[in-house]
Amino acid sequence: MDSPTVLRRRLGSELRRLRERTGMQAKSAADALGFSATKVSRIESGQTTLKESDVRAMLELYGVSDATELHQFISLTRRSTQRGWWHDYGDTLPDWFQTYVGLEADAARIRTYESELVPGLFQTAGYAREVFRTFRSDNDQVIERRVKLRLQRQELIRNPEPLAVHAVLSEAVLRRAVGGTEVMTEQVSQLIETAQLPNISIQVLPFSAGAHAAMGTNFRILSFSDVPGEIAFSESVTSSIYIEKEADITRHETVFNQLASSAMTPDDSLSWMRQLATEGYGV
Repeated sequence: MDSPTVLRRRLGSELRRLRERTGMQAKSAADALGFSATKVSRIESGQTTLKESDVRAMLELYGVSDATELHQFISLTRRSTQRGWWHDYGDTLPDWFQTYVGLEADAARIRTYESELVPGLFQTAGYAREVFRTFRSDNDQVIERRVKLRLQRQELIRNPEPLAVHAVLSEAVLRRAVGGTEVMTEQVSQLIETAQLPNISIQVLPFSAGAHAAMGTNFRILSFSDVPGEIAFSESVTSSIYIEKEADITRHETVFNQLASSAMTPDDSLSWMRQLATEGYGV
């Protein structure tokens, strides 16, 4: 089932297409509708929940009168306002990350580079628990809800039609002793198991690769099967950035490809992780 987040993006993309078909600029459409230019921009980029009355007004302005097409748009609008399963964790999930979880839930492929942290889709409960204890001052009950959410997200990579993930991990991700030997033993074992799934590719970027174009940052590129465009995502301690500009996406893809070229192959990375497990992770 499509996530509300992705449905909003799809609806916004279609409304943008209709506007552009009329030759109308966004500012002109905003003036005609009594909206601000910012509101039109947020609607077309899928960043806000749409009211049915607003969609009807936009469709009328753009000359959509076919009953079937109108019905499809209104149906899409109603579906886009429904709550995703992750909203049950709204008390523990910041708004800016709820958007990401919604996009992740409907993505077909994710390419991710991590410099310090095992990606959330690959984390064990013990590793996630230690990360949350370190990063936040939440009580144990809240931490356990966060861990439960993280594990529930991982169903995406094991579904009948699983999410494809290509991850490039800095060697530091596996060398850092998060939670100590026991936690890392379990975590690296799970990474080894996960790396053997047909929809998962894990590459380790060794320290010996030297300087690279993504030093000092982490990012993900999300691709969708039936929604135009891709999204690059990066997060900080308290917020996140969503990038959709084509030139910026292309730059992120170039950097990711450079990282993948510098990293060990998936097979060599798997062998390296097995050897690291034998050595005890350096902890």
